[in-house]
Amino acid sequence: MRILFMGTPDIAAACLEALYAAGQEICGVYTRRDKPVGRKQILTAPPVKTVALAHGTPVFQPRTLRDGGEDANIKALAPDLIVVVAYGCILPRSVLEIPKYGCINLHVSLLPKYRGSAPVQWAVLNGDQETGVSIMQMDEGLDTGDVLVCEKISVGPEETSGELFDRVTALGTKVLCETIPAIEAGTLTPMPQDHDKASLAPVLSKELARFELQQDAAHIHNWVRGMNPWPAAWFETSSGRKVKVLESRLADSHGEAVGTILSTKPLTVACGSGAIQLLKVVPEGSKPMEGSAFAAGLRLKAGDTL
Repeated sequence: MRILFMGTPDIAAACLEALYAAGQEICGVYTRRDKPVGRKQILTAPPVKTVALAHGTPVFQPRTLRDGGEDANIKALAPDLIVVVAYGCILPRSVLEIPKYGCINLHVSLLPKYRGSAPVQWAVLNGDQETGVSIMQMDEGLDTGDVLVCEKISVGPEETSGELFDRVTALGTKVLCETIPAIEAGTLTPMPQDHDKASLAPVLSKELARFELQQDAAHIHNWVRGMNPWPAAWFETSSGRKVKVLESRLADSHGEAVGTILSTKPLTVACGSGAIQLLKVVPEGSKPMEGSAFAAGLRLKAGDTL
């Protein structure tokens, strides 16, 4: 099948590479513009662009598709199907109607749950035991189109969003490569989403990553997992010092006063309900360290308040 691919980050690059390996004809690739990265602000190509150029596929990087400026070019590419994976631009009706088989999108949740930009992270933040991938026939809404295929995946109780994202990416590439031949064969039945059950997965932020020790220990543990690797969950000590937490475990203990240190090896702190082990932390202005080393540096002992 002749495919026009649209995507930008690593998961999209993995899907594009899988489509090449599956023998699909990629007639062109649309991706976001190169942008400055890192402290030196080096202009860097999106991962999808790097993959496409390595295969000799033409790459297009318009600011938007909504103004109709790319309609003629997309028609000239004559795709049978447009495949979208984390592209970052809205496709207008004029584009959606060009391909014979329309446009499909790989979304990393079990739609209609977690529409939006951070579905994997919110599955972990909310302590879900499963999530998955959906292949959706695109319409003009935000992740509102009919679902063609759904496949579930379990979420480990200690798994971070970064670890889960790697597994979801592998699942997504597999399901996408299986779905395209089924679309061409006409063997799939589109299933309308139940919009009343829809939920959103908004973008994460550093401020959203903050937690309070007054919160439930299970919530804090999910926050630490879900905000890893970015933006990293954090809290403020009683002295006002900001501390990021990269790794935690639920503790089989509790204390009467929130913030009380129950043990320093490992560093265990009483929460609003239950207790949490802070296994790896990044104190403000310092490098990552074991929680026990952090406690030792401050000469904290059991009974003190963090």
